[in-house]
Amino acid sequence: MSINTPTDRATATGFEPAAVPAVRALVDAVPAVHLPDSDGYRRLTVTSNITHAVRPLAVVEATSADDVSTTLRLAAAFGVPVAVAGTGHGATESMSGAVLVHTAALDELEVHADERWARIGAGVRWAAVLEACAPHGLAGLCGSSPDVGVVGFLTGGGLGPVARTHGLSSDTVRAFDVVTGDGVQRRATATENPDLFWGLRGGKGSLGIVTAVEIDLIDQPTLYGGAIWFDGVDATAVLRTWSVWTDLLPDEGTTSVAVMRLPDLELFPEPLRGRTTIALRFAWTGDPGVGEEMIRAMRSVATPLIDAVGVMPYAALAQIHSDPDDPMPLHEQSLLLDEFGPDTADALVELVGPEARTAQVMVEVRQLGGRVRRGPDCAFAHRTAAYQVFTIGLMIPEIAQTVVADSNRVVDGLRPWSRAGGLPNFTDTAGPAWAERVFTAPVAARLGELSRSYDPAGVLLAARGVRS
Repeated sequence: MSINTPTDRATATGFEPAAVPAVRALVDAVPAVHLPDSDGYRRLTVTSNITHAVRPLAVVEATSADDVSTTLRLAAAFGVPVAVAGTGHGATESMSGAVLVHTAALDELEVHADERWARIGAGVRWAAVLEACAPHGLAGLCGSSPDVGVVGFLTGGGLGPVARTHGLSSDTVRAFDVVTGDGVQRRATATENPDLFWGLRGGKGSLGIVTAVEIDLIDQPTLYGGAIWFDGVDATAVLRTWSVWTDLLPDEGTTSVAVMRLPDLELFPEPLRGRTTIALRFAWTGDPGVGEEMIRAMRSVATPLIDAVGVMPYAALAQIHSDPDDPMPLHEQSLLLDEFGPDTADALVELVGPEARTAQVMVEVRQLGGRVRRGPDCAFAHRTAAYQVFTIGLMIPEIAQTVVADSNRVVDGLRPWSRAGGLPNFTDTAGPAWAERVFTAPVAARLGELSRSYDPAGVLLAARGVRS
């Protein structure tokens, strides 16, 4: 239920006594506040990973930057922390004891085609941006799933399917409109509040709640890309060849490879159901004829089960990874690698290949590098990593403990090639543990100083890790 007038409902929801006056003040001051057990609360607390259920004290459905400012000022006055969400992706903790600011209603989207930039509200998903840009032959640097929110993706740096050509997605940001923890609305660019601009690119929500972002668009109407699926029996040949091929791949190509175990369900293509397969993902931003030559070596390794690589509209980028959109119970883990050579490929086959006993639905290795290494200075701390490994398992109650233990087994098995660190959008933790993984000590220290300056009361929940 949406609460628009002062009521005594807060006293009946089981809030901690110290939070009751804060919620009452919000109900009086902000147009749309949703309390537990209301339809609005249920709608806005849905997460993409249903193992991370969120249960805030109340949800503020922000319709303007003023709503965000009011919420942060009142929360600071009453000593209540504030969390933020826009699409339900990226939730890592329960938000218990916090007020959730939900930004889905901040849905402005303006494409300035002649000047090749766009202004995007915090509630907008990448799918809407792709659709709006496509008629102009332009594109935003989205991730593998257009269902993800633009702002959350960009504040985590953003590594998408064409990152080796165009760099981090956050490198295209021109400006942020942000409300810092002190409730002040600010604009952050390379020349206006440059310290905030530095920290918002990679620092996630540690410095404020972004209400809108302005990004440069790229001239990329089409690309040569898609996925090639091989049978699991060819895992050694595919992964060994990929390990050498990636060393030779120019920056026009971005690629990943995933060992998959898809359930035997009709929603998946018949050749892929109920068996171990290897999915090669590929995006080539240059001449399609050159891209076809580049991938020839991988095509010739074995007979594909499915070959869906070809010229495609950039707006169809989601076909490369085919990430699911429906909420699911997932266990995710990741690590960074300094190299992925033939010996690493052999280790991965032993860990999750067709003869291995594993509970992971997917184990993906993404090649990084290229222009990712050469972007401007920002809070994204691990530009120099060569590869990333990402594991996903379904947390079915009967096997949940097995899934977690098996994920740890896979990560530990790849330790000889790993390096310290993690990527902000792929690290499934929160607080100090998250900050220690995704930031170097100097980056964390600088973010901590900025947080104490712009959020003296420590209101923002996402800043805990860099303030501790």
